[in-house]
Amino acid sequence: MNILVLGSGGREHTFAYKIAQSELCDKLFVAPGNAGTANIATNVPISVTDFPAIKEFVLKENIEMVVVGPEDPLVQGISDFFAEDSDLKEITVIGPSKEGARLEGSKEYAKEFLFRHNIPTAAYQSFTAETVKEGKNFLETLNAPYVLKADGLAAGKGVLILQNIDEAKAELENMLTNKKFGTASEKVVIEEFLDGIELSVFVLTDGKNYLTLPTAKDYKRIGEGDTGLNTGGMGAISPVPFADDVFMTKIENQILKPTVDGLAKENIDYKGFIFIGLIKVGDEPKVIEYNVRMGDPETEAVLPRVKTDLVKLFKHVGNQTLDEVKIELDERSATTVMTVSGGYPEAYEKGKEITGIDDITDSIVFQAGTKLEDGKIVTNGGRVIAVTSFDDDFREALKKSYKNIEKLQFDKMYYRKDLGFDL
Repeated sequence: MNILVLGSGGREHTFAYKIAQSELCDKLFVAPGNAGTANIATNVPISVTDFPAIKEFVLKENIEMVVVGPEDPLVQGISDFFAEDSDLKEITVIGPSKEGARLEGSKEYAKEFLFRHNIPTAAYQSFTAETVKEGKNFLETLNAPYVLKADGLAAGKGVLILQNIDEAKAELENMLTNKKFGTASEKVVIEEFLDGIELSVFVLTDGKNYLTLPTAKDYKRIGEGDTGLNTGGMGAISPVPFADDVFMTKIENQILKPTVDGLAKENIDYKGFIFIGLIKVGDEPKVIEYNVRMGDPETEAVLPRVKTDLVKLFKHVGNQTLDEVKIELDERSATTVMTVSGGYPEAYEKGKEITGIDDITDSIVFQAGTKLEDGKIVTNGGRVIAVTSFDDDFREALKKSYKNIEKLQFDKMYYRKDLGFDL
């Protein structure tokens, strides 16, 4: 079959890498793709939210499956666009309906869903520009640190964790009245702070059944020791060493099953990935947030561990027969280290030539913010290249990734050298 992947980051390069290995895939396209996907697929210069252009391309190339990488097209309703169009409705779309995507598109909607289905999470309240004063009063009832979350999509940067009550009140005002995160912070969720260690759990669901994918731990902050500004992610380790069988059984019973059952009970059409950001508080798991797609850079550590044909799994999702298939995993650890442009996550320059990719051995290179320019690979984003390595021990896998990153070069390249420090 002919398959289209939507997106242009490291996550989409990883999808393309796995899909290209499938005997079920005849032709593979990525829109808009990057310099890495160009090696294994055909890049198409179409925006992920240009639904009419996507439709035209899908019909022209006889595409039978569309795998949606990023959250924006899902929140804007690409699955519904296909389902409601007589020319497109037979095409399998891997990604939830617009209603399902609200689990990521609105922090408030997600919290309400969690409470409705008795899924463990932090206490919270929501506020708007009209209720700033009440929001400040609510902050007074909490202990530091204070967690403020922009309700809408803010590219992974809409969460503030503040130690000082006056700073928290000022930032609440900044988000609501000065629109610090634009329309994403027209509503702000204030949440009880949960103290523990975080991890991500991923499931693939057909709306009735689900398969649990490997766990991962990602590193969001730019600075070593988890300091500095939040980024889209500086690296990931899979599996998470502290997520033993007892803890995973709790996650399964208290979080995964109630989530998928809750979607079915509410008749929410959901065929795709659920990425659940969790925190281990003592020995108990609690949900921090839902995402309605695979994470980046977690995908670069998680998907290479999946031995089962990915397209076969996606076909079962489309047919709602995931209960008929088992997932086979590589038991080794996978570690991903992300290289980023100097200045990221604030201002950075693009168009810097990248060298050394072909010198990397014993690791997998996933390109993120790259493009081809006059036959050269140049930087085209904040997060540039992810290097993934395998070993029985995550520390040894990390050593391989770091050793190979030393072969890469581009102007002002930066990466964190302390991943796994908290494990």
